[in-house]
Amino acid sequence: MLGPDLSEAVLRVTPVGLLVIDPGGTIVWANPAYFETTGRDAGIVGRNFHEILEDDGSWSTTIGESVDGAVRSGASATFRSVRARYRHQAGGVYLDVDVRPLPGSSGGPGPAVLMIRDVTERVEEQRRARLFYESFQTSTNAMQLTDAEGVMVDVNPAYERIYGYTRAECIGRKPNLIRSKHTSPEVYERMWADLSAPDRGYWSGEITNRDRHGRERPVFLSITAIRTVGGDVTHYLGVAVDLSEQRGWELRAAHADKLASVGQLAAGVAHEINTPLANVMLVAESLRRRSTDPWALARLDTMTDQIEVAARNVRSLLDFARRAEPHVAELDLVDVARDSVAFLKGKQSADVEITEVYPRDPVPIHGDRGQLMQLFTNILNNAYDAMEGKGSIRISVRRQGARSELEIVDTGPGIPSEDLPHIFEPFFTTKPEGQGTGLGLAICHGIVQAHHGSIVARNVPGAGAGFLVSLPNSEGALPRSAHRSLPHRVNPN
Repeated sequence: MLGPDLSEAVLRVTPVGLLVIDPGGTIVWANPAYFETTGRDAGIVGRNFHEILEDDGSWSTTIGESVDGAVRSGASATFRSVRARYRHQAGGVYLDVDVRPLPGSSGGPGPAVLMIRDVTERVEEQRRARLFYESFQTSTNAMQLTDAEGVMVDVNPAYERIYGYTRAECIGRKPNLIRSKHTSPEVYERMWADLSAPDRGYWSGEITNRDRHGRERPVFLSITAIRTVGGDVTHYLGVAVDLSEQRGWELRAAHADKLASVGQLAAGVAHEINTPLANVMLVAESLRRRSTDPWALARLDTMTDQIEVAARNVRSLLDFARRAEPHVAELDLVDVARDSVAFLKGKQSADVEITEVYPRDPVPIHGDRGQLMQLFTNILNNAYDAMEGKGSIRISVRRQGARSELEIVDTGPGIPSEDLPHIFEPFFTTKPEGQGTGLGLAICHGIVQAHHGSIVARNVPGAGAGFLVSLPNSEGALPRSAHRSLPHRVNPN
C-alpha cells in the first residue's frame, strides 16, 4: 500500500491532467498536468466549478452536468475530442475528458475527478486522413489502392466511371481486371522493377487499359509504393489520367490535316484531268457528226458515257477540294431534312419506303442550306445504294439539350465493323469497284466540321447502317409561322 504522501506524488507526476471537485462543487486539488494541458492557473483551486462558465472545453454545460451526476449518483461519463480554447484562443486544442466519481466517507457522496488528455495531434491526424480520403473520392482521375500483393483494397468513383466496374467488383481483385492485350508484358515487367527498387519505388507511363465493355482506354498511369518508416511496402497507389478524349481530339486534328492535304492534291488532279477530258469529248462529238456507221456511233455513245462518269468523278474531286465556307443563315433543320427527301423523290427507287419523324415545333440551327442538303442527300443516296433499291429508310430530327440531331437509318446490310473506323476517310469506299469515288462521306465529314458539328456512323441492331449528325442549336428560335405545315410522319413514295 502506498502512503498518502506517495500516492499524491504519483498523481502529481502522471501525464494525465487531474482535477478533484468535492461534493459541494468546490475545486479542491489539481495536478501539474492539468494546468499544463488546459493552460489555466492555480487560482481556480478553491473556487466553485459552477462559477467557471464557458461554451466549450472541459467546463461546458454538458460536462458540468456530468460532474453533478458523478457527485450525486456516482455516474461516470466520457467525452471524446472536446474542443477547448484554453491555450490557443484562435486554433484551440482537443481534449478527451473523463468524469469519474470517487468514494466518499461514511458512505455519503464523494468527490468527482476530471481526467483530461490532450488529443489535438490525434484529431489533426484524423482530419488529414479525412481530407486525403475526400481528395481520393472526388478526384477526376481514376485512383486505385492495392495492398503489397497487388490486390485492390479501394477504388474511387472516377475509376468506376472510367472503367465501368463498381467498387464492390474491384475490391479483392487484381488490376489485371482491366488489362488490355495492347499493353505488352514488357511494360508490366519494367513497372514492377521500378516499383520494387528500394531507391525508386514509383513508375509512370502511358498504357492502354480495357473497360468492362471491351473499349480500349489509353491512360497515363502513375503508381507509387507506400512504405513504412522501415522501408517496407504496405500499399501501392495508382492514379490514371484518361486520355481517350485527348486521343479523339488528336485523331480529329490529324484527320482534318489529312483531308486538307488530300483536298489540295484532288484540286490539282481534277484540273489536270478536266482539259484532256474536254478534248476527248470534242473529238467524240466531231466524229459523231461525221459518221453514219451504227457500230461506230454505238462505240461513241459508250465513250461519251464513260467521259460523263469521269467528269462526275472530277466534279466530286473539285467539290471535295473547294471546301467553301458555309453561307450561314437561320434554318429549320426539319425543313432542310424534308427538302432533302423531296429532292430525291422520283430520282430513286419507288420500292424504298421513307419514314420521316419530326417534332411539331421548329428546330432552329445556323447553317448553309445547300451544304446541309448535299450532306443529307449524300447519306440518303448511300442508303438507297446499300439496299439496292428495296427496303426502308427512317429519317428523324430531334433536339438534345444544346444540340440538334438528324439520324438516318436504313435496312441495308450495314457497315463491316472493320470498315467503320475508316468510313469518313477520302477515297475509302465499301461499294464495288467502279461504283464510287470514296469522296462522298469525306465531303459530308467536311461539311459537318464546317458547321461545328459531328457525324457518327454505326450499325443499328435490327436494322442496317445509321448515320447521326449533331449540330449546335442557334441562339434564337424560329417563329412558329416559319415552320411550314408538315404531318408528323410522311411517306413521300
